[in-house]
Amino acid sequence: MKEFIEINGHRIGKGYPPYIVAELSANHNGDLQRALRIIEEAKIAGAHAVKIQTFTPDTITLDHESDDFMIRGGLWDGKSLYELYEDAHLPWKWHKQIFDKARDVGITLFSSPFDHSAVDFLESLEAPAYKIASFEIIDLPLIARVAQTGKPIILSTGMADKTEITEAIQTAYDNGNRELIVLHCVSGYPAPADEYNLRTIEDLSIRFDVISGLSDHTITNATAISAVALGASLIEKHVTLDHDCGGVDDSFSINPEQLANLCRDVEIAWNALGKVNYERTNSEKGNIKYRRSLYVVKDIKAGEEFSTANIRSIRPGFGLSPKNLERVLGKKSKTSIPKGTALKRTHIE
Repeated sequence: MKEFIEINGHRIGKGYPPYIVAELSANHNGDLQRALRIIEEAKIAGAHAVKIQTFTPDTITLDHESDDFMIRGGLWDGKSLYELYEDAHLPWKWHKQIFDKARDVGITLFSSPFDHSAVDFLESLEAPAYKIASFEIIDLPLIARVAQTGKPIILSTGMADKTEITEAIQTAYDNGNRELIVLHCVSGYPAPADEYNLRTIEDLSIRFDVISGLSDHTITNATAISAVALGASLIEKHVTLDHDCGGVDDSFSINPEQLANLCRDVEIAWNALGKVNYERTNSEKGNIKYRRSLYVVKDIKAGEEFSTANIRSIRPGFGLSPKNLERVLGKKSKTSIPKGTALKRTHIE
């Protein structure tokens, strides 16, 4: 496995803090200014990158209303695929302004292309990386074309089985590209947290020898934060300005405040992982004195035997360790010892 993948000079891998990607997706709601605002808010929140999608309704489906092309059930029930993608697509004429905006505010921006023409277009805009969406993981010619750019590829695995994931990864490799991050994903909108099986993140990394992460479609941040503890090196989450604008992705997106919380909490979780350590930490060292130790709890005369009536294990910790209690009981005191004295070896005959 590569130690890290680099996007715009930012290293992504197990030895580095998780990379946070704010997925703009359809949350522009047909408004360029809204799209630009999401980019600004993602930067303010602390995300490392914003991801868009590059397609048109005609490059992704047909304008047809037979049953094959109609959506039944779920968020988009009753729409045709063409209608959905007409609502969702980000006009290509906006792309340059969006890339320029990202550069102006200092956040990385890349896209999911959905056909070869989109890759060519994104290359003209100098996209620094590419995302293969879960629905496109079986489009091996598209993966081959993206791989040939030589740029990092983020591959989502929603709905894919092990064979399909293997074929997608091998296609990238066969086309000279090993700059690969593979994301565990559940392609439900929204997806129930209890279907996420986050242990798959580590298995992806081991089984396929890749850097792994999470594309999260749940409605809270809990799943994404938990994923960090299981080795996720990249977290992708859909982001909207608010949940009440009627956008096709609003219901499974987070708002800017939630994104800021995610960026903060992911960093806390990653720092908390640390390393294997059995030594006292700096914050613990000052508290050693408050552990238990053996103390004189009743005045003792010289030559008197130690007993449970005159010594006990109590806090603080300036006396002998409690593990010495049985060895001390029945022995005699060398000197008189007043109540409240920390018991030392020098007190014992």
